[in-house]
Amino acid sequence: MKSAYLYVRVSTDEQKRKGHSLAEQEDRLIRHCEINGIQVKGIYREDYSAKDFNRPEWKRLIKKLRKNTHRPPENILFIKWDRFSRNIEYAYQMIRMLRELNVQPMAVDQPIDLEIPESIVMLAVYLSIPEAENSRRGLTTSDGMRRAKKMGRWSGRAPIGYANRTTPDGKSIIVPKQPEADFMKWSFQQLATGSFTISQVRKMACINGLRCAKSHFWRLVHNPVYCGIIRIPANRNEEQQFVKAIHEPLISESLFQQVQLIITKDRNKRVNRDALKSLFPLRGFMSCPLCGCRITGSVSQGRRLKYPYYHCVGHKCKGRFRAELLNGSYEEKLKEIHLRPEAYELLGLILEDENVLTYRRRYIDERKRILDSISKQELHISKARKYFLDEKIDFDDFSKLKKEHNEILSQLNYQLNRITQKITDCDLNNNTWPNIDFTVLQSYKEQDSKGKRDFLELFTPTAINPVGVNIDSLRINVAVAMVVEYRK
Repeated sequence: MKSAYLYVRVSTDEQKRKGHSLAEQEDRLIRHCEINGIQVKGIYREDYSAKDFNRPEWKRLIKKLRKNTHRPPENILFIKWDRFSRNIEYAYQMIRMLRELNVQPMAVDQPIDLEIPESIVMLAVYLSIPEAENSRRGLTTSDGMRRAKKMGRWSGRAPIGYANRTTPDGKSIIVPKQPEADFMKWSFQQLATGSFTISQVRKMACINGLRCAKSHFWRLVHNPVYCGIIRIPANRNEEQQFVKAIHEPLISESLFQQVQLIITKDRNKRVNRDALKSLFPLRGFMSCPLCGCRITGSVSQGRRLKYPYYHCVGHKCKGRFRAELLNGSYEEKLKEIHLRPEAYELLGLILEDENVLTYRRRYIDERKRILDSISKQELHISKARKYFLDEKIDFDDFSKLKKEHNEILSQLNYQLNRITQKITDCDLNNNTWPNIDFTVLQSYKEQDSKGKRDFLELFTPTAINPVGVNIDSLRINVAVAMVVEYRK
């Protein structure tokens, strides 16, 4: 009497309950064995996809076959070849491995004799049809999801902060889910400050109650779905698209874009560009004294060091000037420009009303928020310590919580010191501003690259002296000229 193992498989729980059930397949295989006098050595029931052979029951069957490599020829019976595999490449690999184990797979509804060469053609047909069906089903599903996204509907499982719902007309939609929605909104707000990394924000959110893995959280903060935009990936026929969603956004588009600028991978490149801008603040504001073309800037490599130069963009012109000499000459010009005495009182009132006091209130509110966060952290670690003493958590969990607490607390204390210094600076500025002999140069040196270029719009260099490598004169904005004067 021949012997065989029976293998029955469905791909989803729905198939298990309806239609092509495991019980139906098993009953047909058992009757086939009874009619043909085949001894059943085991039945393996699988509820898994056939896209590959990484299936629990199939691996258990292979493990059993490998235990005795000197057995007589045996069979593995199933209803159709799509129960065996829906990937032709993996199927051929598995058939080859089974042959080495002296085992032959057989489909009772699609019988072929693998010993006959011509049967290879039929086997290819039987294996390729299920794979084609899978590919077509996947393409249909992806097309349907793409159409839904074009209509502004989120397709698939809702991201953290949202829940899947169905409208009265039977269409799917996502709606905010609390408290996860507040956690995600808070996370974007923290990232927008630029004070925390993605990992630190996730840890703080998880301490407050969010449950999210590190890699998943990284994907979420890059997902525009939270600002009411759905990203449609590019395919062979269409480029990537962004569609306005119909669901309620958790954050504004401006906040999302601000976060992306902070966490983008090209942040280091932006830093390098900003460093170059700080070396050449005069670039774009001057013309070459030799040919009249625009002046730009670049760094030249010397024998040991690199040196910044302003140079002409003209191909034949050799105009080239040391950057530190021109920058220094410009600052010397600004050093000669002072505020008029009659402008002190007016500007002092403006600064007190619109600048110092406004920012001071903002800094005080920010300081209160940081102190509240520190109090919450102290409360969390206090609760964790109590749980540890009550033996509700073990020492390893308590150590991890304490380590995360110390990291977050260190960042919060750094922020607290910085904001306290800003409040002190506001008070100093408010007290000393009307009494100092203010020059334009003092304000210029305190600006970043963008601020310095704004200054250059108001105090623009007009000509370069190529002999002394200095700036001859400045053109002062008409409105600014009313409150400043030259004084050497």
